[in-house]
Amino acid sequence: QVQLVESGGGLVQAGGSLRLSCAASGSIFSINTMGWYRRAPGKQRELVATITSGGRTNYANSVKGRFTISGDNAKNTVYLQMNSLAHEDTAVYYCNVLQRGYVYWGQGTQVTVSS
Repeated sequence: QVQLVESGGGLVQAGGSLRLSCAASGSIFSINTMGWYRRAPGKQRELVATITSGGRTNYANSVKGRFTISGDNAKNTVYLQMNSLAHEDTAVYYCNVLQRGYVYWGQGTQVTVSS
């Protein structure tokens, strides 16, 4: 099993910034991809950004140019720097890890952007 602990969520004004962190622990052998998803009120969970162990990144169109995902392989940690936050970014953000065909999810961290 892989455990994921997220941190960094909170309340921020529109235009502000937040940085999310997610640390993976437990039975870690070879993580393929780490990433962030989010679920806004009344909506389905959606991809925000992912990063492979080789550093390849992928972003949702809605966050390109505003969010940056990065990883520290030595610490099994992934970060999400969120700038120019908008009310539409309000959601619960979930950390996600893909390892050897298994997907693991964090508990989620709330991000609220006040307009």
